Amino acid sequence: METTLYPPVKSFLEAAGYAVKGEVGGCDLVGLLEGEPPLVVICELKQAFNLELVLQAVDRQSQSDEVWIAARTSLTGKGRERDRRFRDLCRRLGLGMLGVSAADHIEIIVSPLAPMPKKNTRKRNRLVEEHRRRKGDPTSGGSTRQPIMTAYRQQALACAAALQAGPLRPRDLKTTTPIAAKILLHNVYGWFDRIDRGVYGLSDAGAEALKRWPVEA
Repeated sequence: METTLYPPVKSFLEAAGYAVKGEVGGCDLVGLLEGEPPLVVICELKQAFNLELVLQAVDRQSQSDEVWIAARTSLTGKGRERDRRFRDLCRRLGLGMLGVSAADHIEIIVSPLAPMPKKNTRKRNRLVEEHRRRKGDPTSGGSTRQPIMTAYRQQALACAAALQAGPLRPRDLKTTTPIAAKILLHNVYGWFDRIDRGVYGLSDAGAEALKRWPVEA
């Protein structure tokens, strides 16, 4: 029960100078640090970290100066407290995370004053590049049961469409598909056959792909 978390969390905040009381105004735990005005800290308790606990904490932010969430840490080490995405979410929302061990030891997992997670420039740039290279909007958001129409797949289809007229060399496709040589060489989807050195034709799989994803002229 959440009540088993209350004593160690209360002791932790009291050691930091807060006067702590439970179940105040619907909050699991409220701590006050005297001043003018007093510093108000709220902590919500759950047996495990989950989204409901985060939503509850967000709802408390308008009432306090700091909000913490506290939960038991997983004995297997696979709880949400070890999930970087969950920790980053708390950082972005300005929430503190306290882990309570089976022995009631407190671990500060995320401080409510922690800096925002750094942006991953490489991933961001890849996202922007893919967005810009992709023609149109060929795949509906939320799709999980069909291949994603990436920019690479679109360019591979363009190569396949050009090869319908007969075998070609990569340089023959370069004007419409700048990375044609790479696409034909790696043949990721198995759509191409190597006819001769530097000459490629359309495979049966490539012909089937064009039936599934027709390429506009």
